[in-house]
Amino acid sequence: MTAHPLFDIGGRTALVTGSSRGIGLALARGLAEAGCTVVLNGRDGARLAEAAAGLPAGRVHTAVFDVTDGPSVAAGIADVEERVGPLDILVNNAGMQLRAPLLEFTDADWHRILDTNLTSAFLVGREAARRMTERGHGKIVNICSLQSEVVRPGIAPYAATKGALKLLTKGMCADWGPYGVQVNGLGPGYIETELTRPLVEDEEFTAWVRRRTPAGRWGRTEDLVGGVLFLASPAADFVSGQVLYVDGGMTSVL
Repeated sequence: MTAHPLFDIGGRTALVTGSSRGIGLALARGLAEAGCTVVLNGRDGARLAEAAAGLPAGRVHTAVFDVTDGPSVAAGIADVEERVGPLDILVNNAGMQLRAPLLEFTDADWHRILDTNLTSAFLVGREAARRMTERGHGKIVNICSLQSEVVRPGIAPYAATKGALKLLTKGMCADWGPYGVQVNGLGPGYIETELTRPLVEDEEFTAWVRRRTPAGRWGRTEDLVGGVLFLASPAADFVSGQVLYVDGGMTSVL
């Protein structure tokens, strides 16, 4: 059976930030397997090269730059467009988690998580959109979270960044939609990755996740691929400012 042409993104160029491992790498792999030329981004060149070696040959490039630093982002995006080609798709995936009671959360950690999870999406999105709006087309997918809507004790700053990213997504839609750029969010639920491994191995926490999630399990990184492919495709040309939650139904139930 032939796939519907509305979902064809073959030949497009995509940049995925924070893509040396975990969710970012899984999304990059999915885009490459769908026929995109993919640029992996991170700060560790060796780790990026290792990640790229595991993806389809000939379709993968790497770009080492700091997504939290404005001049670095501007130079990095310019280099990618010159070296690889005009960006059709941007996935703002770079992110981090710091867990601590809010009364004990330090100023330095607050600024670190804000810069990594929110400011980076603004900086990279702005630089990519400068070029996308000039060309009259583009897709930006911001990786939001279940915590864009709800929160547990100990992760208030993380939830604050992801809640703000949801509204930044809508703001980008408002500003750039008239120029042919669709901006949406993808909201993962509890996904099993290297970073969440300690939580997965916590039997009590995993039991809670399974009880709380209608699907009855942790999510896998591959569960997220279909959502990003849809949002990056012509099928989503009239979809903008939305967050697609891929959480096994957790946001829908009490």
